[in-house]
Amino acid sequence: MFRLQVFAAALWWGSASAVGFWVVPLMFLHLDTPAVAGQMAAHLFTAQTWVALVCGLLMLLAARRQHQDAPRRPSLWTIAGMLVALLLEVAVKPHILARDNMALWHNLGSVFYVVQWACAGKMLWQLSVHLPTLLAAEQSQTEQAPTPAA
Repeated sequence: MFRLQVFAAALWWGSASAVGFWVVPLMFLHLDTPAVAGQMAAHLFTAQTWVALVCGLLMLLAARRQHQDAPRRPSLWTIAGMLVALLLEVAVKPHILARDNMALWHNLGSVFYVVQWACAGKMLWQLSVHLPTLLAAEQSQTEQAPTPAA
């Protein structure tokens, strides 16, 4: 279950990095008009919201399953990242698409996106700190396991 958490955090952070800091800026540089780039960006950000929600849910469920015997609070970073992604989609995006006070809503959307990205990065960082210990424990279990006789 721990590897699933690491995979989900890496997918979330990596896709947010690629979409927000690489793909969308390149679309505004290379597509014919900013309006076309904006419409494409809106679709990509919607897809990114779904990636964030699915990855966050997987991380929460995997952590819960991993720690069934010990009561543990869910990660606030994961929940915050999911909440910000959802707010970006349902509260900010409609104002941007309607071109309603564009500077305010676009700046707020950018801040929300960076916060979501930072939350995913924080989770990936937290989980990756424990990865060497987990891998060492798995390797020692594999070495201690009896080999089947031929």
